[in-house]
Amino acid sequence: MKALVDHVVRGLVQHPDEIRINTVEGEASILLELSVAPSDLARVKGPEGETLRAIRAVLSAAAGRRKAVLELVEPSGGDEE
Repeated sequence: MKALVDHVVRGLVQHPDEIRINTVEGEASILLELSVAPSDLARVKGPEGETLRAIRAVLSAAAGRRKAVLELVEPSGGDEE
């Protein structure tokens, strides 16, 4: 799952070296926390979150019976956008 998300996101961003994916696996689910460069957040989200929803749909289809959850972790640095 991690490799799938990495592959898809790598094609979207301008700073692929800053992609970080943290995986937490449970028995029936898998949580992936994705962080990218602050300047790439809008590229990953897409207009009105459409791109992020599409990535989540692909991930869910690939997960099969397991529940896959993708969270986009935004930086918490004061005045950065």
